[in-house]
Amino acid sequence: MWKPDGSAEKQDGGFIPIKFKNKTMTMELYSPGAPLKELQVRIESLQKAMQAKSINGALIAQKTDLFYFAATSQQGWLYIPASGLPLLMIFKEFNRAIIESPLEKVISLASSKKIPAILEDYGYNLPAVLGLELDVLPANLYFQYTDIFKGCAIVDVSLEIRLIRAVKSPYEIELLKEAASFSDMVAAKVPELIEAGKTEITVAGQLEAYARSLGHQGIIRMRLWGSELFYGHLMSGASAAVPSYLASPTGGKGVSPVIGQGAGFRKIGKNEPILVDYTFAHKGYISDHARIFAIGSLPDELMQAHEDMLTIQEKTKKQALPGTPSGDIYEMMAALAKEMGYENNFMGVGDRRIRFTGHGVGLELDEFPFLAKGQKLPLAAGMVIALEPKVIFPGKGVVGIENTMLVTDTGLVSLSRFDDHIYILPG
Repeated sequence: MWKPDGSAEKQDGGFIPIKFKNKTMTMELYSPGAPLKELQVRIESLQKAMQAKSINGALIAQKTDLFYFAATSQQGWLYIPASGLPLLMIFKEFNRAIIESPLEKVISLASSKKIPAILEDYGYNLPAVLGLELDVLPANLYFQYTDIFKGCAIVDVSLEIRLIRAVKSPYEIELLKEAASFSDMVAAKVPELIEAGKTEITVAGQLEAYARSLGHQGIIRMRLWGSELFYGHLMSGASAAVPSYLASPTGGKGVSPVIGQGAGFRKIGKNEPILVDYTFAHKGYISDHARIFAIGSLPDELMQAHEDMLTIQEKTKKQALPGTPSGDIYEMMAALAKEMGYENNFMGVGDRRIRFTGHGVGLELDEFPFLAKGQKLPLAAGMVIALEPKVIFPGKGVVGIENTMLVTDTGLVSLSRFDDHIYILPG
């Protein structure tokens, strides 16, 4: 395949020689991203959605969307016309991008200002209507693009992208199953690390090091502005019930106000719930997984609440069928929790408690669908949801469960295998 800055002949496995400015360099060809056939299906889906809305082309710039459509996260832009082949324009690092992406048209580009001219050079008509990811695009960049694409009407194409990404392909589902198996391995490691008197942050660091040794990518990507997460939350007793800014039923004190969530310096005690709510990001794909551990026993109130959350989970798995509005699933779960007496403690405490019970996962932690109040998006087979019914007891702790679930024609199927019940360690 010809490249303006050189050439590369892709090979299967091992190393790849790259001819670049009359020199040959060698780069290791590590585990590749999505194959070309997978990308073609994704791109064609977006093209159909654009055609339905009379959008002539989309410029993909957000890192996760770029990886989804081009199989590389190198810095650049992907232009997807309403029909025809896309053009991947890379600012940095071009040599890596031509290895990582199987797309046919990949070029080096020094500035976004040159995109209109490059499109014309490669035979594309300048779009009268251009789609951008306006849900995540910073305002300053938006103004830059309106200046670069003078005469083009700019519209939001993020909804179409997120709806396509919501339904996972068999290729993606296999990666999510692998991620879930790693989540199980991380949970199985917890009993080896927990000791009374250890601080939360000490155990968290040891557990995160183990996850990293398994290949956890470290970065957890989220789409919502201002949202961030580092691996997950490991919190014990009352600290797990401390609320935070995060769109989560649990918060935690964290190590300082600048973080304001997660594990802190509190020492783990006996006879209290220890929440291990961790993600595992494997080759981009995220499994979300929570289990409760305890050293010694727990009060009957907490043990019963946990069992009640498992009951809600099992009933939800049967009711969450394709075609069901996602908001209806939230209402059903909230109604069950109210019947059980947890109306004031389900998914948080107080007026600002969250109004969702599950969220889509994939390349980002907050994908469609959201099992949330007022949501109308119907479930579809192939969606993957982190289902997380939890009860928060201020001053005592958190109990409940979270599993990554696949929507099938018969309901939700958990991708995790680790026991859902509270894991009691000898005290």
